[in-house]
Amino acid sequence: METKFLNRNLHKANQAKKDEFYTQLIDIENELKHYKEQFRGKAVYCNCDDPFESNFFKYFAANFKALKLKKLITTSYNKSPIVGGQLLLFDVEGLKPSGKEPFKIEIKEVPDANDDGAINIDDVEHLLKHDKNTAIPLRGSGDFRSDECIKLLKQADIVVTNPPFSLFREYVAQLVEYDKKFLILGNVNAITYKEIFKLIKDNKVWLGHCNNRDKKFEVPEYYEFDQVINGKKVKTVGAIWYTNLEVLKRHEPLTLYKKYSPKEYPKYYNYEAIEISKITDIPQDYDGAMGVPVTFLDKYNPEQFEIIGSSRELGRPMTEIAKRGTFVQGGPRFYLSNGNRTYRRLYDRLVIKRKK
Repeated sequence: METKFLNRNLHKANQAKKDEFYTQLIDIENELKHYKEQFRGKAVYCNCDDPFESNFFKYFAANFKALKLKKLITTSYNKSPIVGGQLLLFDVEGLKPSGKEPFKIEIKEVPDANDDGAINIDDVEHLLKHDKNTAIPLRGSGDFRSDECIKLLKQADIVVTNPPFSLFREYVAQLVEYDKKFLILGNVNAITYKEIFKLIKDNKVWLGHCNNRDKKFEVPEYYEFDQVINGKKVKTVGAIWYTNLEVLKRHEPLTLYKKYSPKEYPKYYNYEAIEISKITDIPQDYDGAMGVPVTFLDKYNPEQFEIIGSSRELGRPMTEIAKRGTFVQGGPRFYLSNGNRTYRRLYDRLVIKRKK
């Protein structure tokens, strides 16, 4: 069954081979520090992470006792490359991967091997050397959709990783299917995916804490890159955190200070809502529908606002309203009158309403 399933998805794996973006430890630390209490007593699974390379594994292994984890499981996909030949966290004889064999590391405790009073990555390396049951090869490819990895997923309470961007819809669908808590990195454009946006609208998924759009990822030798940092090739990618863990700032009200006026807030030509080009311009006294940039999600408080939908699904086709040549075609987004009976198409908008 597993072999047939993976063969059927082989073309997807080929498409995903350009998804090797290795998350920097500083980005992981900056985000994870906001959820520490939610990890207490939990089993964490990093199911898209070569345990010999991943900074997700490094973070959780080094902080295993501080976070009071119950278990840490990490699995890698077949032929996971070593970035620049320098990213290996461990060089343990008999365990160093050949690049052909997917591994699983499962940790239930990290003893203080050197008795220095602190648990760090050196203690984890000592554990790998002396407990051969901690790191073992997987029987299959390590694909997160395989029967072997799904069995491990069922054991987990929280999933934390950077999944392949090209498989993001399928990856999130699996987490939802198995009712898992998660904190994952994804392309910023995933907000507009029909499947992901529905989860956001229904308050089943939201954005994490640190959502500066441009993140720097370490990449393999054969990738295009923007710069070299500490001898490693780095590429800047638009990525944000997606989660269903509680985020404190999600309940902080957005301060509104502007007053509504018809002159300052024009209405769309093909949908009954007013245009808000900047989040700071949301009026405090308007109760109708408002179109806001998708960056609003970083400020979204579900107790203060409700999400009605998006311009991609709500906008009336302009072909039903205006003559061809008076507007730029390209899908049912929102349009504003540009004067002289021409119309300007806007970027994607979320439609929101204030809760009274």
